[in-house]
Amino acid sequence: MSDAQSDIRAYTLRLELIDEPGELLRSLRPIADNGGNLLSIFHERGNVTPRGHIPVEVDVEATPDRFEKIIDDLRDAGINVIQAGTERYSEGLTVILSGHVIDTDLSDTLSRIQESANASVTDLSISAPEGTSDVSSARIRIAAERGATEDVLGKIRRIADEKDLRLVEPL
Repeated sequence: MSDAQSDIRAYTLRLELIDEPGELLRSLRPIADNGGNLLSIFHERGNVTPRGHIPVEVDVEATPDRFEKIIDDLRDAGINVIQAGTERYSEGLTVILSGHVIDTDLSDTLSRIQESANASVTDLSISAPEGTSDVSSARIRIAAERGATEDVLGKIRRIADEKDLRLVEPL
């Protein structure tokens, strides 16, 4: 037996699932189909991600080769994989945007941050005391790959400049 087949490791998967019957089961199928051993599932049905999905954390044991196949099959199935393994998103940062945050398409802002392969929006709080068409603010928590914080902040700075938003950066 080769090292690749006998080197079983524990991995964490963070997924975003659509809130529909059967989605959790559908997300577990690639793990079983590829010989992964399910260790735990944390299904946060009461919470939603900024995109309105349900966050799910799954711990599995697998060889590195099988784990990569699990990830590929999850993505092929259209399941949003936020984190795969232990090191992907290891730095956290929080920023505040203020101005016409909602009026300038908050969904677009979040999507553009998420488009980056090295960042994931993990939490969002919005304040719009005078209504959605007036000045509002958003506190956005972001998980970034190790060493990518400055790149992620640069992207957020460009978005804020383009949308004429004030950005409060972490110290």
